[in-house]
Amino acid sequence: MHETLADLAYRHATQPGRASIPRVSVHVAKETSWPVPTLYQPMLGIVLRGTKRVVIGDRTLHYDANHFFIASVDVPASSVMIESSPDAPYAAARLAIDQDVLADLVVDIAREDSADTTAFAVAAMTPELRDVWSRMLRLLDAPDEIDMLAPLFEREILFRILQGPQGALLRQAARSDGRIAQIRAAIAHLRENFDRLVRIEELLEIAGMSAATFHRRFRAATAMSPLQYQKALRLQEARRRLIADADASGAAYAVGYESASQFNREYTRMFGTPPARDGARLRAMARGCAR
Repeated sequence: MHETLADLAYRHATQPGRASIPRVSVHVAKETSWPVPTLYQPMLGIVLRGTKRVVIGDRTLHYDANHFFIASVDVPASSVMIESSPDAPYAAARLAIDQDVLADLVVDIAREDSADTTAFAVAAMTPELRDVWSRMLRLLDAPDEIDMLAPLFEREILFRILQGPQGALLRQAARSDGRIAQIRAAIAHLRENFDRLVRIEELLEIAGMSAATFHRRFRAATAMSPLQYQKALRLQEARRRLIADADASGAAYAVGYESASQFNREYTRMFGTPPARDGARLRAMARGCAR
């Protein structure tokens, strides 16, 4: 079944103008990728063919067709790499989590979850979850049925996860007054102000926690400290600017660095290559892909 769905995803991803399902996206690749950074927003991800490695903070996760990835807050991944081949192209699908749909599902679920719930995980794919994903993706070949059936399948996907081992992760994300919601508010402040020094007192006031509690819960949710989180956001934005033809110094100052040498050190530590050289390489690759 996964091979059939992988072929379906590949066909739709490589032929523009095909049907699309709200909040569902498909991703394909014929070759193994080099490690790249990305920002995961609340989502569920499945691999249909190939494997994927994701590095978030101090955690490394691997998943394939027998597992799914879930994130309930924005988490910057310092490295994402897929394994694929021309004969068996990588294929994956993603469902963006709609907060209203999720909140509607959990409104009647009264469960007390761990105080230090993580905000991302890889978990085993169940037969029930695999079945509903199959029905969802097959709608790509039945566009007239999308409006009626896609919302039902979306709710079932979320329901299946809520009933499983990762249910606590989603239940925390759904509650506007929950612990993950407090961390999510602090994350939003960091994202909006990534290019300036954000004092820890600002984050404590937003989250409504003591310093010790906030640091513990922030790390439990994101696998990094608030300072590491902001640094990841800065360096990812700097890399985006370098790809767009900015010079290294300009990118450094634009994202809030006052020291070019510190920027060079931290950029090289995260991406493995000094910023000027990395930017030149990425721009050359982009030009090659455009031809």
